Amino acid sequence: MTTHRNDPSPPIVLVFAASDPTGGAGIQADIMTLSGMGCHPLTVVTALTVQDTAGVEDVLAVDADFVAEQARAVLEDMPVQAFKLGVLGSVDNIEVIAEIISDYPHVPVIVDPVVASGRGDELASEAMLAALRDLVIPQTTILTPNTMEARRLVAAAGDDHDEWSMADCAGRLLGMGCEYVLITGSHASTPQVVNTLYGAGGVLRADPWERLPGSYHGSGCTLASAVAAALAHGLDVPQAVLDAQSFTWQTLAAAFRPGMGQHIPDRFFWAASAGTGGS
Repeated sequence: MTTHRNDPSPPIVLVFAASDPTGGAGIQADIMTLSGMGCHPLTVVTALTVQDTAGVEDVLAVDADFVAEQARAVLEDMPVQAFKLGVLGSVDNIEVIAEIISDYPHVPVIVDPVVASGRGDELASEAMLAALRDLVIPQTTILTPNTMEARRLVAAAGDDHDEWSMADCAGRLLGMGCEYVLITGSHASTPQVVNTLYGAGGVLRADPWERLPGSYHGSGCTLASAVAAALAHGLDVPQAVLDAQSFTWQTLAAAFRPGMGQHIPDRFFWAASAGTGGS
């Protein structure tokens, strides 16, 4: 006789992101991070990429109607506790995703505004950044830019945005409508990496982390997905951000370098530390 399990499902997070064949970043990184943090990932592929651990060679955006169909199918079937957005592929995709998430105003939205690859390959045009500012950021719960991405997001034509402080950038981003901004210090020239969470009242927390040697493919994806996972588990924003940073730092400390480019974070570092052998 067939039996059916009625166990409650783990928290479910829906990811909109591009596919990365290396498994280092993109939707593959999101899947591993969410799984590593005890969530069930749902995935909507927004673009296909040609890339290796050194950089991105080409991006092919998925048709916006197909993006919408992917999302609507799973959303009509399963409840989600968080949305996570990464590389979205096109202005049309941004528009349909913004419309979809607007139908779920009580579900937190975590946005990793990926502007370029680690090598500097452009992944978002100015038109896409404008659409992100106008349509997605006003619906965002937590935005997770690095310092370069924060400046690009708030830049206006002719502004010398390289001189803006991170507090100024955070204030402008909050002014666009998002609830919180977590600016990461990985691109700053500081002895430690300091990640700062800003809210309407200013700095909510500033967390210093040991700056590890080397460069990492998918660290931003990992952090944003870890934040989404922590929120899906019901943590409040400051605690979710701290837990996500801790998880991400440990993935970087355990990173490996399988190719000729950047290191790949080990999102299952905890399994190795726990031991997988028999008695």
